[in-house]
Amino acid sequence: MGMKELTKAEEQIMQILWQLEKGFVKDVIDELPEPKPAYNTVSTIIRILETKGFVDHEAFGKSHQYYPLVSKEQYKSFATEKLLTNYFSNSVEKMFSFFVKKEKIDLHEADEILKLIKNLKNKKP
Repeated sequence: MGMKELTKAEEQIMQILWQLEKGFVKDVIDELPEPKPAYNTVSTIIRILETKGFVDHEAFGKSHQYYPLVSKEQYKSFATEKLLTNYFSNSVEKMFSFFVKKEKIDLHEADEILKLIKNLKNKKP
């Protein structure tokens, strides 16, 4: 079964679970910005994430401590591939050009990217 895309709310909860590594619903709520959502809202989103295969839980009586099954790195890879395929015709060049035009890349980052490219070129036989 392939990975599913997260909604904005699900992604916000996952970001917190990745940061906490494991936590109860209350722990997740504590990390959310004001105004805090209702306990039931967060609990429902976490159960949806569990259904989607992103999190699992350990039961402590009636309480559940949740933890990620999908790493942030795994989801980042999935989301980047989806972005690249759906919006940039699978072209890293087109994606890079888009970010440059939107002024999302500063000189320092451009320098770092050029270093990465140079290292890649040096590794090729």
